[in-house]
Amino acid sequence: MRTAHRVETVRTAEREAMARLPEGALMRRAAAGLAAACADLLDRRVYGARVVLLVGSGDNGGDTLYAGAGLARRGAGVTAVLLAPGRTHPGGLAALRAAGGRILTGPHDGTAGDVAGRYGAHEVLARADLVLDGIVGIGGRGGLRAEALPLARAARDSGAVVVAVDLPSGVDADTGEVAGECVRADATVTFGAYKPGLLVDPARTHAGVVRLVDIGLDLGVPADVEALQHADVARLLPVPDAESDKYRRGVVGVVAGSAKYPGAAVLCVGGAVRGGAGAVRYVGGDGDAVLARHPEVLVHDGKPGGAGRVQSWVIGPGLDDGVAGALEEVLASDVPVLVDADALGALDPDAVRGRDAPVVLTPHAGEAARLLGVAREEVEARRLDAARRLAVRYGATVLLKGSTTVVASGGGPVRVNPTGTPWLATAGSGDVLAGLIGSLLAAGLAPLDAASAGAYLHGLAARSAGRGAPVTAGDVAEALGAAWRSVAEVG
Repeated sequence: MRTAHRVETVRTAEREAMARLPEGALMRRAAAGLAAACADLLDRRVYGARVVLLVGSGDNGGDTLYAGAGLARRGAGVTAVLLAPGRTHPGGLAALRAAGGRILTGPHDGTAGDVAGRYGAHEVLARADLVLDGIVGIGGRGGLRAEALPLARAARDSGAVVVAVDLPSGVDADTGEVAGECVRADATVTFGAYKPGLLVDPARTHAGVVRLVDIGLDLGVPADVEALQHADVARLLPVPDAESDKYRRGVVGVVAGSAKYPGAAVLCVGGAVRGGAGAVRYVGGDGDAVLARHPEVLVHDGKPGGAGRVQSWVIGPGLDDGVAGALEEVLASDVPVLVDADALGALDPDAVRGRDAPVVLTPHAGEAARLLGVAREEVEARRLDAARRLAVRYGATVLLKGSTTVVASGGGPVRVNPTGTPWLATAGSGDVLAGLIGSLLAAGLAPLDAASAGAYLHGLAARSAGRGAPVTAGDVAEALGAAWRSVAEVG
């Protein structure tokens, strides 16, 4: 499992490590890992490569300078552009000079300071093979400052490989927020621990490929953010044994669809039948359409309470009217309930918190914004915070759908989903996801596990179905079996 820790936790661990290690040891470890990653990105062709360092103040700049010194000793032509000459890390600066690196200071136009040959900063960037972004470290807040913007833009336009040191300058390490313009990296080399912002959009899209360098930190506290990997999901997936029957495997009830949205019932059931439960009960007026696609489904055209035994309920996809009555019946049951789409707007937080059995909410950003009473843009900018707030307000597990799907439950780590594709932004894909998670709940998974494993499989299925091309929600449902097998094989 990939885990991420907040800046405060990392800072504390760094101070403790520095207190027990020789002076400068931690920075040398970080710089060595950074230099090695840069060599890999240069395909090991370090000798003769043109490397530019964008260096801010403090330890982030020191890491960058020491890494540049290591590359210079291997034959790279290294130029450091100092954004804060009076506050540059002295040891790193001395090391780069000793290794033959060149320095640009002052107005960065080649007319002042310690000049790199006859080239100014923009000319040097235009000729670079690799640029290291060491402008701002993990303590930075807000977008890039005015003096850094021209250099960040020049790096982006240069065609060089841009490598962020610890995280791209201008993004928030803890929240993933991008408040203004920031560096867009091809790769990020982060030290000691992943930071939450590297795993969640919008910052994630600016980080590129993320590589973790172990510098020996003892973090000592649980992670703030988790991202499941194949092996983690494989351990969660339900597997029937010789004594299993359809009821022991679980029965999921689906309340979905309407005259206006009949396809929602078909898609939600499509996710449910591939989610590990032993049977699916459909409740609603679209039984004929459901049976035409899924003849194994048990159909009931009355109220949810009369449908028969279930171990979980899914309610909401495509419901147009009669939501409140059906939702009241479902919430009155003693089994886990997943609430999606149209049913979210009818939710009473007190009714959800008052249940003994768990509830899973699966809003997209617009629905989450309405539930929180804020603008959609606020939810999209601070996805981790929005999911946590909803989980507390409703006493529920909340899966917030989007470019990065996140799952929050109680006070533990938020899980972020590493799978998926932008092609998943298509009508009906959320209906498939709701059915899949509901089935995992019926099969006995805990709400946090069901939601995060469901999102993982859903994203994996979309990648498999699309292979870089557009997909439909039906394609995603059909590909769930293959996604399940690919994960189970790892276990």
